[in-house]
Amino acid sequence: MKYEVCRHPLGGFPKGNFIFYFLDFILFSYLNFYVVNIMTDFPEILTNSRFYLELKLTGSQEPVDGYFMECQGFKVNQQVIEVAEVTPQTWGKKGNTSGRVIRTKIPGNISYSNIVLRRGLTISMTMWNWLAAVQESKWGDEKRDGSLVIYNQAAEEKFRLAFKNAWPASYKINDVNAAGSEHEIEEIEVVVEELKRVKVA
Repeated sequence: MKYEVCRHPLGGFPKGNFIFYFLDFILFSYLNFYVVNIMTDFPEILTNSRFYLELKLTGSQEPVDGYFMECQGFKVNQQVIEVAEVTPQTWGKKGNTSGRVIRTKIPGNISYSNIVLRRGLTISMTMWNWLAAVQESKWGDEKRDGSLVIYNQAAEEKFRLAFKNAWPASYKINDVNAAGSEHEIEEIEVVVEELKRVKVA
């Protein structure tokens, strides 16, 4: 009996033979189910535009002072210390020279970068008053805790980075231009003493 061979993604199968097409359907259905489940189980990659900065300041009218257009500088740096130690090991071509130097690296202190917060300039004096209080030697009383929260596409909290003992180090606004049409931006640089990622339930 002669069969006519047709082209198929998994190879050539005899046309009209039901069992080959049935097995082919089962195989493709299984592969499709497997791929879909892998994509479903893979964690969602969060976007950098769905965020909220929690920062409670003295005299703030939340949520007005919680709206920021841009936040930068969330970085934890582990200092690396290089240690040179002279050991009694021998070295050299003949192996008769003693006092080999061994270099190792160990972790040192942890440092945290300053956080830069930007938002549209408004009539609110809260940010400026915060800096002014620090300039008047009240910085110990003006330390604040807060968090950067990032949401997924379903508006569910999926990431939280908490910072502690924040206080302002600098304040500025963008340059102005009579021919410009862009919104004026207010920027404040904040010192933090600790950054910690918090597990979200």
